[in-house]
Amino acid sequence: MAQTFFVDDELRQTCRLDAIITLVDAHHALAHLDEVKPEGVENESVEQVAFADRIVLNKVDLADESQLAEVESRIRSINAPVSIIRASFADVRLDEILDVGAFDLGRILLDDPSFLEDTDHQHDLTVTSVGIESSGSVDEDLFNDWLRELLMTKGVDIFRSKGILSVEGAPNRFIFQGVHMLIDAAEGAPWGEQERENKLVFIGRNLDREELESGFRSCLVAAEVSG
Repeated sequence: MAQTFFVDDELRQTCRLDAIITLVDAHHALAHLDEVKPEGVENESVEQVAFADRIVLNKVDLADESQLAEVESRIRSINAPVSIIRASFADVRLDEILDVGAFDLGRILLDDPSFLEDTDHQHDLTVTSVGIESSGSVDEDLFNDWLRELLMTKGVDIFRSKGILSVEGAPNRFIFQGVHMLIDAAEGAPWGEQERENKLVFIGRNLDREELESGFRSCLVAAEVSG
């Protein structure tokens, strides 16, 4: 469904994809997230968490603080940057789930400080988040070729991708995010006097951190990946 907003021009003219909100039952979440499926069958609960921009952690009144902390830790092991809102009876403020702007590249840096939060979390070895940071700038052609090849060959397993890049010779930030093989990109604010840097996040299944870091490093004009 999210991909439709990337490719249907008529739909994009009449409405916009604001954010993906996932409702999680705090009392039963762990059982569903850790459920072992038959070979070849995906755990849909894990994938729904991986795609989310916001998680409404519901029924918190039925769990104690240690249980809630465990559930939130499990969620972040799958999708580290996601915002988590605790709730009972799904009672949340509308401004927490509407007009989020998670797919509005022009306002992401201003309104979504968690867009590229640190993603050094490991628990589920199948679905994880991989974050990459580096100083310096990327060669635009090399980066486009690498990202295109990555999504063509492994896009089915890459649920979400997003990043802020310093492109060699460009005065402004380059912002992108994608769902599977489809990418949306836009020019962001000028770098000005601020030190240029690159931050990327990939959320998906069977991600190879070393391979992703090596591939991205090959696109850099000059810099070393730092994390």
